Amino acid sequence: MAKINTEMIKELRARTNAGILDCKEALKETDGDMEKAVDFLRKKGLATALKRAGRETSEGVVNSYIHAGGKIGVLVEVNCETDFVAKTDEFKELVKNLAMHIAATRPLGIRSEDIPEEIVKREEEIYRAQALETGKPEKIIDKIVDGKMKKFYRESCLLEQQYVKDTDLTIQDLIHEMVSKMGESISVRRFARYQLGGE
Repeated sequence: MAKINTEMIKELRARTNAGILDCKEALKETDGDMEKAVDFLRKKGLATALKRAGRETSEGVVNSYIHAGGKIGVLVEVNCETDFVAKTDEFKELVKNLAMHIAATRPLGIRSEDIPEEIVKREEEIYRAQALETGKPEKIIDKIVDGKMKKFYRESCLLEQQYVKDTDLTIQDLIHEMVSKMGESISVRRFARYQLGGE
């Protein structure tokens, strides 16, 4: 059993922003392995985030971001549980980063169910027509279409998109990390993206 010392706890705390007792527990659970302890805390944070997901979020911030010399603009509303969290620099930074991300990636909705039915149907039809061109059996074609639709949702739904500033994270991961740091439920309520000359 590895000896857990103060330096190890400090290093883990600096890397994860977790509490001292959580860091100590993580190092004990992983026999002093720093990388495994980081993973342990991330998983624990995710579990906490999921537990908090159902709680009411009636506070928050609306932020705007203007890009490309006034050619693209985004308004985004992100909610949390208390005014205290809404006023923190970290929360404001999260909302600002989300607005910048939306400007860059043009999501069609927050979740898959937010994407209009006609767009989803059109994409499915296009993928099916492309798959039929290959001459493969129907069972294989269904799998091809299913795979392409999953990719479409990953690229089109804000929460499933890879975060532009760190492609190892999805936007959902980014929000979960903030939830475990702040100890409150956080959700993206709505956004609007405008592009000069666009629809």
